[in-house]
Amino acid sequence: MAIPPQPPPPPPAPAAPYPVNLAVEYPDRPLDRLSTAFRIFVAIPIMIVLGAVSGTTWSYYSSSGTVHVVAGAGGLLFLGPLLMILFRQKYPRWWFDWNLALTRFSTRVAVYLALLRDEYPSTDDEQAVHIQIPYPDAKHELNRWLPLVKWFLAIPHYVVLWFLSILAFFCVIIAWFAILFTGRYPRSLFDFVVGVFRWWLRVAAYAFLLTTDRYPPFSIGT
Repeated sequence: MAIPPQPPPPPPAPAAPYPVNLAVEYPDRPLDRLSTAFRIFVAIPIMIVLGAVSGTTWSYYSSSGTVHVVAGAGGLLFLGPLLMILFRQKYPRWWFDWNLALTRFSTRVAVYLALLRDEYPSTDDEQAVHIQIPYPDAKHELNRWLPLVKWFLAIPHYVVLWFLSILAFFCVIIAWFAILFTGRYPRSLFDFVVGVFRWWLRVAAYAFLLTTDRYPPFSIGT
């Protein structure tokens, strides 16, 4: 008696997308050439605001030789969440909300500086920069010991991103000239620069924000 053929095995389930993501809406319209030409100067006020809430310290010398130091408050919370995950397996929600809000704000400023958008960065509105970082269930989703070594495990990413960031810098310079002459940000350069930002965000969420234990992919894609 012939044995009926066995059905083929089901295809493997696609891998779940990485939980941290960044999307920037492409400006499919003429960009403001004047603000693009003087972007580094136009962005100074919002960079001062960002420095004031991100723990930046400025030092300057007076004519008398006295050193003056101005320090901003705040900054990303790293040590506090690390200790809470380590000893209590807990990530306080308001610490997460602060880190998320500061990450979104700093990313909007970076996107503006990279000429990807010409809307002046808002301190609170999402605008065209969309960041997805889910709140973690520290007790069931995060290994309590892993935060001690995540920064070290991410070293290969730092090396690759260092070279990609240099390349992205030159892409922004090329885009600057393109916008001045055509009013448009070349789409291929736009996607690459956003991809580098996305990669940096995923590494930061893994190694410093401590919101996920999934190792970041070596990819600029979504």
